[in-house]
Amino acid sequence: MPRPQIYALLPFLLLLFVGTVCGAMIVPFMGFFIVEGLGHAPWTISIYAGALSCLAIVINRRFARLIDRGESAFPLIGIALGGYLVASFALSILPAFWTVLTFGVIGFGLSASAVSTMFSLGGSLAEQHQIERSRFNAFMRATTSTAWMVGPAVSFLVADQLGKFAVFRVGAALALVWLALWWWIAPRDATANSKDKAVKDGCEDHANPGLWFAAAFVFCLSSAHSLTFSALPLFYVQEVGLPGYAPGVAFSVKTFVEVLAIFSTPRLIARFGIRAPLIATALFAVVTIHILALVQTYPQMLVGAAMEGLYYGLYASLGISFVQSHAEARPAHATAIYWNTMMISGVLAGPAVGLIAQAYEFRTVIQIASLVALFAAAVLLFSPRRFKMSTSSPP
Repeated sequence: MPRPQIYALLPFLLLLFVGTVCGAMIVPFMGFFIVEGLGHAPWTISIYAGALSCLAIVINRRFARLIDRGESAFPLIGIALGGYLVASFALSILPAFWTVLTFGVIGFGLSASAVSTMFSLGGSLAEQHQIERSRFNAFMRATTSTAWMVGPAVSFLVADQLGKFAVFRVGAALALVWLALWWWIAPRDATANSKDKAVKDGCEDHANPGLWFAAAFVFCLSSAHSLTFSALPLFYVQEVGLPGYAPGVAFSVKTFVEVLAIFSTPRLIARFGIRAPLIATALFAVVTIHILALVQTYPQMLVGAAMEGLYYGLYASLGISFVQSHAEARPAHATAIYWNTMMISGVLAGPAVGLIAQAYEFRTVIQIASLVALFAAAVLLFSPRRFKMSTSSPP
């Protein structure tokens, strides 16, 4: 990618980074806040998570339709940002469970659409600046991964040093920075490049089996990752006997390797296409997750974390390009399906981990995740190759 083109889109990546940090501060913290901060039973987390996920999925689909119809993404990002501000301010002033289930669900549910909208807009900006979409996807995925390194660490550090309620005040303050960046950086009139209205109207209800096969693959491999991600910290500490700081170190190693892997995907796509590297990545995920279940020492944990970061970084960047390659005339619709699928797999993983671990152990959860990854590889291997790919997407 020529340097002037990188510099032209750096402000957009900064906007994406700050918005993702805001979300990453809240998503992993809310369950902890409901139980430790408000004193409610752990099962009440599912009420909040279920309501928020349902709203977020509906909003993502609605916003995707608007973008595919040629509406500007600028006000949609503003709505997501506004929802985050309202929810964080409300919880700063009235930190109660009813506030979580009202302002929290609605506000954070709206804000969950920001990343999907930004990725849809990013694809359009990449084309305008004559950048390969797969290459800019890699930059956006690396940006979001880096933001996820920062967000959870900030929220739990603030909770430990300043108190649990202070997290929402810090989140609201950071959202004001997000607001300023949105106002000054986000293009007012940028729309997704789509076909003429007749084509779009014809595709509105058109079946796209290739897209749904791609979504099924993403759901399976994301579920495998979510099961592993949820089970590993407790597995390392409770069953392997590693020190309490070990999961944090493992997460840092994983994320560092993940970002490096993301930047290698454009070359892989240019050399081999999308399907073959994805199959190899899925099979590597099977092996990696199985190895994670066998970890017994600290050095083994570090090796496993690096392998996990490698497969997930490749999958994160290849996966969204794979789904977008089946977009036809509705790129935002495909992007929304990708993010909704990721969200659903994460929501379902939490209860599944609890049930399996209660009946067996956390090692069993990870072993089952390896089988889920194998099923994901099978979905991709046996899905028909005849499905048409969008010409605006990566080769």
